[in-house]
Amino acid sequence: MDNEDRENEGDFIFAAEKATPELLAFTIRYSSGYICVGMDPDRLDELNLPLMVKDSTDPLRTQYTISVDAAEGVTTGISAADRSRTIGILGNFDIKDPAALRRPGHVLPLRARKGGVIERGGHTEAAADLMRLAGMNPAGALCELVNDDGTMKRRDDCAEFAREHDLKLITISDLVAYRRAHAC
Repeated sequence: MDNEDRENEGDFIFAAEKATPELLAFTIRYSSGYICVGMDPDRLDELNLPLMVKDSTDPLRTQYTISVDAAEGVTTGISAADRSRTIGILGNFDIKDPAALRRPGHVLPLRARKGGVIERGGHTEAAADLMRLAGMNPAGALCELVNDDGTMKRRDDCAEFAREHDLKLITISDLVAYRRAHAC
């Protein structure tokens, strides 16, 4: 969850390196379906994934890169299986060849700030920070949760969703406090 004075929205976040077709199907079912991957900027540079636009007008300063699909092992790129393959490549830091991804595609990598949530309190940075804190590659898939009527899930909706699906719910402010308390 981000802060009520920001978007006041909840994102479902998971490790990109752990992406599976089943996990993507779950994510797509309960979200907007607009799947992004908050990533370490060095990894994006390694994969030659530049920003989508030079001068973004996004009021929240989200840094979108060009969209991608896996270059091999996918069909059209849009299915849960195809997107899980693409996300898995983004999260597998042993894959270093930019040719492993084709451009444009159906997954949107996002450039996290180097300072993480300390520098910018967004879901992008939270996704990368959470993976880093868990000892994983700093690449976290994220997607905004929506209600059945298409409206965004807010705090109470997200808390109920987390209970129903036995998921953890944290806020970005909790993550900021943790990082400051542990100097990480």
